[in-house]
Amino acid sequence: MSNPFPRNYHHARASFLTAAHQAHARLSSYFHPLAGPEGETLATDVAWIGEEDAHWVLVLLSATHGVEGFSGSAAQVDCLQQPIQLPPGVAIVLIHAVNPHGFAWLRRVNEDGVDLNRNFIDFAQPLPINTGYHQLAESILPRSLDAVCLHHCDLQLQTFREKYGTTVYEQALSAGQFHHPHGLFYGGTAPTWSRQTCETIIHDFQLAKRKRLALIDFHTGIGPYGYGEPICDHPPGSLGVTLARQWYGEAVTEPALGTSISVAKHGLSDFGWINLIGDPLVFIALEFGTYPFDSMLQALRADHWLHAKGVIDWNAPETHAIKAAIRQHFYPDHDDWRARVLTRSRQSIQQALTGLANEARRSTRSITHFASLQYGE
Repeated sequence: MSNPFPRNYHHARASFLTAAHQAHARLSSYFHPLAGPEGETLATDVAWIGEEDAHWVLVLLSATHGVEGFSGSAAQVDCLQQPIQLPPGVAIVLIHAVNPHGFAWLRRVNEDGVDLNRNFIDFAQPLPINTGYHQLAESILPRSLDAVCLHHCDLQLQTFREKYGTTVYEQALSAGQFHHPHGLFYGGTAPTWSRQTCETIIHDFQLAKRKRLALIDFHTGIGPYGYGEPICDHPPGSLGVTLARQWYGEAVTEPALGTSISVAKHGLSDFGWINLIGDPLVFIALEFGTYPFDSMLQALRADHWLHAKGVIDWNAPETHAIKAAIRQHFYPDHDDWRARVLTRSRQSIQQALTGLANEARRSTRSITHFASLQYGE
């Protein structure tokens, strides 16, 4: 098998399409209106393996946060390269690079600076207010990246954290904000291209009509180095949580209960899928840890500062340095980290397929039993 880890978005897409063709998957592509930094075509590509009318479907989703797509793409390509034997009634749909612009431009956000994983809210309602972020906005995204300015901003952030605690601090920064367009974790003012594409895929593939839909959304950036945490944002006590624990074990964490490395957030992709699919959905975010939270903050603030300036010179030394830092945080250049990603991804995919297959078998037995009773009568 070839190495599934890509060099860049263009390589990731080529590898995914090649692997999908070799796996005899049915392919569909949703083309983005903009291009990548080298003028390359951007698209969200979908590969379907298994029966078209399968009632039990596993969805593998990558690059919700663009630059985090390296590991998600690798997990998808690796899955396509495996000799998977799907039981009757079970299918896999792989949605590659749902935020292709962020992936190509090495950004966590999309072409409008919007965090797709804060964009799934009802924009007909009043926008959520994050008072903590508003208080810290100028320290989170400074006017300059010089050492004196950054030191002053970091002192302001540290003072806030010492006063209110780490959880409140991380919620202020990352729970989502809707009033600082150039800032971090910005949820936008309307559904983005990527959100609309997700909703179109759900419609086109009739995913809401399946009996059970398991979804694994691949992420990186927070948590213990190399550990893949299965995070479940279904409401506590719901069927989604119950099935997630049955399938993935007690490692499943819940931000709503404070058991996850991730704090509770606004506008998650999870919520959008839950609203459109309902009870048939079992959604987890598989979060692979890299470096400390403060390291992520430094990488993100530099990237947002760079793009707030306007047109980006992709070949400038400053751009190279900033992009190298954000890539390294979300995609560590170490073989041991990548090996852990593949191992955990394979395990989680197998757990989901086992859960779906068990449901399919139980349903088949029930139908057979019912038919025999009818015949006996």
